[in-house]
Amino acid sequence: MSEKTAKSSKKSTKSRSNADSKKSVKSSTNRPKSISDYNGYDYKKIFWEDADRKYEDAADRMAIRRLLPTEMDAFVDIAGGYGRLADEYLPRAKSATLFDYSETELKQAHEIHGDRLKTKAGDIYSLPFKDDSFDALMMIRATHHFKDMQKVSDELYRVLKPGGVAVIEVANKRTLPRMVRYWTKKTDLNPFSLEPVHLKEIDADGFYNYHPKYIEGIFKHSGFKIDEVLSVSNFRSAKLKKLFGTKNLVRLEKGAQKLLAPVRFAPSIYYKLVK
Repeated sequence: MSEKTAKSSKKSTKSRSNADSKKSVKSSTNRPKSISDYNGYDYKKIFWEDADRKYEDAADRMAIRRLLPTEMDAFVDIAGGYGRLADEYLPRAKSATLFDYSETELKQAHEIHGDRLKTKAGDIYSLPFKDDSFDALMMIRATHHFKDMQKVSDELYRVLKPGGVAVIEVANKRTLPRMVRYWTKKTDLNPFSLEPVHLKEIDADGFYNYHPKYIEGIFKHSGFKIDEVLSVSNFRSAKLKKLFGTKNLVRLEKGAQKLLAPVRFAPSIYYKLVK
């Protein structure tokens, strides 16, 4: 990928972690190494439909509804996969495009949404769009795949029109469970250090997680203004799901996203950025 791509082995029985684990692919030329390739992998069925992720899906949608503009002329969903969240932005946009590396997912997106959603394949590090192309964009559950987030951020800034809005979800390094494991000496991973962490313990290929201050510095370096921040998937835990149930966790999530934003220790941090 040099975008949100993924493929685990073709075995649908391979276990999945709470990060999107997939096989790595070889990079080409001088592009930053991709982490995963979703071509040939049924991400929709295996990761979302066959697993208990209704809470995570609801938490994503809750944040998107709050942060995306209610009316958009031209919108693009970056690394949007099979269009899981398309029904959140299609009613708001006069024109909507879904960009991804995986032809498998783009085909699936077209089968689901038809001509209402344009699809475009390409490389996240060199987006196939002209400068100032879109009023708004979003990129959800993708940052953990990217080695060079500054380059990604610069590309997102480039394709936005002045005054445009970018809604970006970031895989957070500084989560509460990691803090507890660090304080109790169960891990050497320091969640408070600013550098990105490459999580080999999640998957053999690893996934990048980012400290909020580090990623916010990247956004500002690109030229973005941080307009709003949300703390998302605050109760992402199999034990909590079993104890409280998805519906109750979603009710708690509604109040927690804004309330817990200042502490930034949820697995997902959502940013509303303005060019």
